[in-house]
Amino acid sequence: MFDVKKIRADFPILKRKVNGHPLVYLDNAATSQKPKQVIDSIVDYYKNHNANVARGVHKLAEEATSMYEDSRAKVAKFIGAKPKEIIFVRNSSEALNLVAFSWCLPKFKKGDVIVTSILEHHSNILPWRMLTEKLGVEIRYVDVDGDVKIKPSDLESKLDSSVKLVAISAKSNMAGTVQPVGEIVEMVRRKSPEAKIVLDGSHSVPHMKTDVGKLGVDFLVFSGHKMLGPMGSGVLWAKRELLEQMEPFLRGGDMISHVTLADESWNEVPHKFEAGTPNVAGAVGLAAAIEYLDKIGMDEIYKYETDLTEYALGKFEELNKDKKVVEIYGPKEACDRAGVISFNVVGVHAHDVAQILDSFGIAVRSGQHCTGPLMEKLKIPASVRASFYFYNTREEVDCLIEKIPEVLKIFEI
Repeated sequence: MFDVKKIRADFPILKRKVNGHPLVYLDNAATSQKPKQVIDSIVDYYKNHNANVARGVHKLAEEATSMYEDSRAKVAKFIGAKPKEIIFVRNSSEALNLVAFSWCLPKFKKGDVIVTSILEHHSNILPWRMLTEKLGVEIRYVDVDGDVKIKPSDLESKLDSSVKLVAISAKSNMAGTVQPVGEIVEMVRRKSPEAKIVLDGSHSVPHMKTDVGKLGVDFLVFSGHKMLGPMGSGVLWAKRELLEQMEPFLRGGDMISHVTLADESWNEVPHKFEAGTPNVAGAVGLAAAIEYLDKIGMDEIYKYETDLTEYALGKFEELNKDKKVVEIYGPKEACDRAGVISFNVVGVHAHDVAQILDSFGIAVRSGQHCTGPLMEKLKIPASVRASFYFYNTREEVDCLIEKIPEVLKIFEI
């Protein structure tokens, strides 16, 4: 039985007040809050097991190494992968740069094509743009429809034998639109069989069940901090044969097998990509987050968030009953989006709305959400984003909706 009240008791920060009001945290697409189980796992690591990994033979070093590799195994199981296919990084941005520098840069040449979309986070655009500057690679941007969903016909028109990489998000961080990944993968394999597919799962992996075997992509990236884990923890998954072919991204300690004054050889995968002292506590915390998510169940989480989103969309619709108060972006149906509603209050800048809501203890995000090209497409300078996780409640949605009229009063609209 999904018990949100019991779940909320695990999150210490949800008990605090902001500006004299109970905290209503609706900025989960930026980062999630952390349950005490994750916090305690990090504290336990530093209090009882802290040592560098893969270096020492003393007890603490053995414990730390075991915890680090156990964390890798838990991450792998969570997404249906094998432990040696999991590379620990700081975040999705680093993972995407790793692919750009270690896979694309040595293999691509002038005239090769990368396909991405205009809805992408800047992290899924800028690493590929770097390749245009260094190699003369061409980037083709796929358009989106009114629901901020990739247009299949436009994608198909961009695909041909010259395409070497397709980089897409499973879910829009701005509008929450769940993209048809299965259809996209099938189309890419048919039209551009040599292309590798990179899936940005930053906003999907924390909210819905993910199985890399069923996705059919070549690379998957996601950030730990968006799924209850600590900041500075992230994951690149890639097919083992690709990792074996890739050059190291960073060079230094532990990613080598041997070094002489004349030459060097690399460590085996995945260690080849984890130079220097890793974020062991981050990996341990991420593993604890995964245990927490598994205990609740990803299917249950997705169902709850979809129901909450449907409730919120209905409340926004009520606001517009007599006159248009808010403009909402993305799909009209909750089943087509996951836990994110971006909107603007008519006549008021998004930053002003966010500041007024903050005065009532409501935390939302305002701005471009690192999606400049999408904002240009929508012809808006910014938007307010309310993003939910499974510890949010209908009462918090009500609080958000009830305070929007206060924005209108302040601006005398």
